[in-house]
Amino acid sequence: MRLAILTSRVRVEEKMLVDALKRREVEFDIIDDGELLLDLAQAGERWRAFDAVLCRSVSQSRGLAVSQVLEHWGLAVYNTSAVTALCNDKLLTTLALLRANIPTPHTLLAFDQQSALQGIESLGYPVVLKPVTGSWGRLLARVNDRDAAEAVLEHQETLGSYQHHIHYIQEHVAKPQRDIRAFVIGDRTICAIYRTSEHWVTNTARGAVTSACPVTPELHALCVGAAQAVGGGILAVDVFEDAERGYLVNEINATMEFRNSVAPTGVDIPGEMIDYVLSTYTGQAVEAGQREEVLQ
Repeated sequence: MRLAILTSRVRVEEKMLVDALKRREVEFDIIDDGELLLDLAQAGERWRAFDAVLCRSVSQSRGLAVSQVLEHWGLAVYNTSAVTALCNDKLLTTLALLRANIPTPHTLLAFDQQSALQGIESLGYPVVLKPVTGSWGRLLARVNDRDAAEAVLEHQETLGSYQHHIHYIQEHVAKPQRDIRAFVIGDRTICAIYRTSEHWVTNTARGAVTSACPVTPELHALCVGAAQAVGGGILAVDVFEDAERGYLVNEINATMEFRNSVAPTGVDIPGEMIDYVLSTYTGQAVEAGQREEVLQ
């Protein structure tokens, strides 16, 4: 098997994936997504050399676009473009979780400032306003009163793109100064971490400290169910702990970062990722061969 790692830059995570590939003696190339020129009508000779592609693009839009083209050419992409598109959009993720009866924070959607204010006050302060796309906890706003709500909404409608005119309004969950990030690969929750911070945004990109979180049967079932709700694959599921309702799935990340999670959990996350790609690709190849034999 020959694998391509599609990335915007080689971060710690990509170096760890390279080490895992070398230990398994898997042939691979690293491809910079910024240098690509793709002929949509046909796959170039370079791409025909690969059996599968692991998408690690930092840019959500760029990674999704390239994944869609590669799948059009018949390449196996991890994660699939459909899963990536769904996870990149908080609205689509929330709808998928609700369809699967996965508990998630109460969320409203509005398109006008007055309607958004009405929704905010129906939930009760504080509430969280989020862009429907984005990562690393950027552009989140916790609004504590009407004055703050009016200011944030006005800024979104005046300065934001069309996506910021979609007002995604989520209840503020009083989590215990931490959230949980669980790593789901296939049908297994391989490990989980607590992300602890005095700030209400508990992303490691915003300075949260990581520690091991036990994967209980309840947490495992919830996270696998959430991952399956968006199509499954190699996913990070972000979970809140609510004092009354228990676990609530907040978001799902299709291009997960894990540099700060290997040490506290003791789990070889990059190795698990590569093993999943190898095993699922092999299974798909066997099934394809069996279908061809039947047709012949």
